Amino acid sequence: MSDTSAIETPSMTAGSHPWSRYVAMGDSFTEGIGDPEPSSPGGFRGWADRVAEELGRTQPDFAYANLAVRGRLLQQIVDQQLAPCLALKPDLVTLSAGGNDLLRRGGDPDVLAAKLDSVVQILTMGGATVVLFNGPDTGTSVLGRIRSKVAIYNENLRTVAARHDAVIADMWSLRQLSDPQMWDEDRLHFSPLGHHTIAAMVLDSLNVEHTLQPLQPKPFPARSWREARSGDLVWARQYFVPWVLRRLRNQSSGDGITAKRPTPGPVFGPGVPLGSGEGPLGSAAGIRN
Repeated sequence: MSDTSAIETPSMTAGSHPWSRYVAMGDSFTEGIGDPEPSSPGGFRGWADRVAEELGRTQPDFAYANLAVRGRLLQQIVDQQLAPCLALKPDLVTLSAGGNDLLRRGGDPDVLAAKLDSVVQILTMGGATVVLFNGPDTGTSVLGRIRSKVAIYNENLRTVAARHDAVIADMWSLRQLSDPQMWDEDRLHFSPLGHHTIAAMVLDSLNVEHTLQPLQPKPFPARSWREARSGDLVWARQYFVPWVLRRLRNQSSGDGITAKRPTPGPVFGPGVPLGSGEGPLGSAAGIRN
């Protein structure tokens, strides 16, 4: 894991941090599948939302976008999410990709890591702090058959992180995830408690003090949305929304699904876009497939 001491400053108060714009890239893990919340964009909350909620507590101008779409392979994430991520000019990016590839026959952890290396290089060249996720230890789960590939991929990711001064969110060492209550009933995605536990780990990896307590998921915050800065709105309309409407389409379990938070904004409150799904939040059209 790379040294994260550079992201700390002596003048920072407890819980504060240097980031103001966070973009999450990935698949169903980052979209938040397994952590249903009708009041959240797309009907799911997830670890990324929970991280953003904590980061937004101490940063008044904090904005968060989540580009993740379920079922996406690494190349699809690169093709469909990298350009819009860069257009949003984030100073913090989380990237979890490759898990769906490893589940497929022929998924090569060395090839995947080499592809991810160039993506991380591009993101860090833009000045963003990049957080990469290694895979959890699947030895006791239904995914046990890919444990060796996950272990190889994890070591490769550590090399990628070291090359580009990225941060590793260490899922393999998060032994709490071996508890069945951390997993959704489908045994493929994490439960609300699992997402909560992962969010705390991510914040710890970033050296950010937070209010997430072990085994005590926080309820969905009931707060008013900060009015987005006019510059953000203009930029989102001009560059990002049209791209999402044209590009976030492919044949997978994410067919017809768009990013749940395509426009950066504050974390809480009403008035957010519908995001994933065709109907109102919580309707039958908006549930996962």
